[in-house]
Amino acid sequence: MNKALRARISVALALSAAASAFAADEPWAVAGQQGLVRLVIVPAALEKDTEAYARQVARLCEPERTCFLNFYTNSTGAPLAVPLPDAISNEATATFRRSTKNGAERFMWSCRMKLQEPCF
Repeated sequence: MNKALRARISVALALSAAASAFAADEPWAVAGQQGLVRLVIVPAALEKDTEAYARQVARLCEPERTCFLNFYTNSTGAPLAVPLPDAISNEATATFRRSTKNGAERFMWSCRMKLQEPCF
């Protein structure tokens, strides 16, 4: 492989990594809310990034307050609406639940992500 091609590949990889890091730190779209549950759209590139979810939970949930989040990707680019269109609701990635009443907090992956057992 010649030096020019290697340099271009290195630049492309660096830009891709920078774009992912930027997307991880940007607020994710909240499609809406149903009761206490907020519906959050995850950038596809970050759908399995546990740390990115943790940053979003910290942004969206006030400390020591009840907070329910459902996370989804939107690979088809369907318009955001509540209730969610099937194209989005079929792409659940995770849920976050914090109940101050029960003193419990839980993050759980969707079974379609194949990251955790048990899953939903």
